[in-house]
Amino acid sequence: EIYDEVSSGNEIRTVIMHGARIDKYPVGKIDGTDTWKVGEKVRSERDDENIPLNPFTAGVYIATMMAQIDVLLEAGHPYSEVVNESVIEAVDSLCPYMHYKGVAFMVDNCSFTAKTGSRKWAPRFDYILDQLAYTAVDNGAPVDETLIADFEKHTVHQAVTECCKLRPPVDISLFAETSTKEIVIQ
Repeated sequence: EIYDEVSSGNEIRTVIMHGARIDKYPVGKIDGTDTWKVGEKVRSERDDENIPLNPFTAGVYIATMMAQIDVLLEAGHPYSEVVNESVIEAVDSLCPYMHYKGVAFMVDNCSFTAKTGSRKWAPRFDYILDQLAYTAVDNGAPVDETLIADFEKHTVHQAVTECCKLRPPVDISLFAETSTKEIVIQ
């Protein structure tokens, strides 16, 4: 659905329209709800050397990443672009931002296009995950073992290995209160 919006030009139209009305309807921060406050508390109390891995959360994250990979490959994108858009940007930029100050900080410091898209599509992801996927798990739906087998033999693994050889050995710097300022060119 998102890919269809992007490839048809609808997504960029949304961004342009949003930019045109930004003065009248500014983009607010998304970190005011209880969810974000809990995350802030957890980050302040965590031991960065001992962060537990939740297998369910990791599985959802990887499944979402693999869904994007499959959509891009099916649409004919080259592996280098697929790996960069789906894996490297997550590992090198998005995950460090989320780890540093949470999802809200990451979203509020992305490009105007990404900021607009994340706000537009978040409710859709929320519905798909909370109302469909998680309830299926909660209701005891069996794990589709073919999905795990498909993941293990997916062709993207070799591409990730090759692309990662080209990555510079530099981590993103995350020490500023905010990393971007939005400028909308009228």
